[in-house]
Amino acid sequence: MDQHIAEAIGRPDLIRLDDRLVCLRFETMKVVSALAAVRHLLDTGVVRRGDTLLDSSSGIYAYALALACHRHGMRCHIVGSTTVDHTLRTQLRILGATLEQMEPCSDLKLDQKRRVARIHEILAEHPEYHWMRQYHDDIHYLGYRAIADRIREATGADGLTVVGGVGSGASTGALARYLRAAPDGPADVDLVGVQPYGSVTFGAEHVADPEIIIAGIGSSIPFENVSHELYDTLHWISFDAALAGSIDLLRRHALFAGLSTGAGYLAARHERDRAPERTVLFLAADTGHRYIDTVYARHHEATPVTDLAPREVTDQSELTLPWSRMAWRRAGAPAPGSAHVGGDGVGPGA
Repeated sequence: MDQHIAEAIGRPDLIRLDDRLVCLRFETMKVVSALAAVRHLLDTGVVRRGDTLLDSSSGIYAYALALACHRHGMRCHIVGSTTVDHTLRTQLRILGATLEQMEPCSDLKLDQKRRVARIHEILAEHPEYHWMRQYHDDIHYLGYRAIADRIREATGADGLTVVGGVGSGASTGALARYLRAAPDGPADVDLVGVQPYGSVTFGAEHVADPEIIIAGIGSSIPFENVSHELYDTLHWISFDAALAGSIDLLRRHALFAGLSTGAGYLAARHERDRAPERTVLFLAADTGHRYIDTVYARHHEATPVTDLAPREVTDQSELTLPWSRMAWRRAGAPAPGSAHVGGDGVGPGA
């Protein structure tokens, strides 16, 4: 029996959508990493019960950290994005978390940079606070070990392709790392990352999406938790294409999930069709409730997913909306500000 609701929320469902397509569906995925990270900090004496944990969030991690703090008797201080909605603000307040939300801003890149700047101001005022650094501290990998074990038991690891939004790098990076390190030897696990246009993480900052940057799966600043060398393939997917994926996922499979899941589903379908010998598993990081107005109410606008296909590119300078795919081949991080890859066309540092 669970001792706290966070443990139940953090336990994902494995749902087989067809013979080779599996969804790893979370209610709120980052609860897994926040719970394990806070437990590790307590066990190693870095923090104590009653201390204040601080971080920046566009939404999901704010809720996850508030739940972890509630579970372990900690205080929680969040610098929140403009995307934090009324429902989440109310939950955070009742859970006892302090939320500082940025002023409305149409530029999510600027919003992210302002949040980081505010974090540094708070630390200067309160050096006793512990900054969780969800984007940079690999303690956020720890919670995914048990999930990787469960995936291995249910699907096997050899011949598995994992697809998911990159974001901070913790979920997809951790799953690939733990799945590849199988007890009986290295396993054949491919990792496919999904990014929005405009994200610097894999060198797409020069391409803008006229709708929005899909919050949570990209970044306007480098994240140390992203291990670029773990990724085999990258998909850049626009808002419109992700919307189409989200609508199709609900219509075809009755699975109600967030916008990043729609993008991951689109990429996963394509990878399944490219490699009929492999099982493809994609991550659904959260439910679709906060996307009712921005995504699901626009279902009549959705392009049929069968009409969508990625443009295959060998260099980030070739990226175009609404969907591009590139072989990354476990290369290193792109050079800051670069919009192209190394001379052999397989990624910087390859």
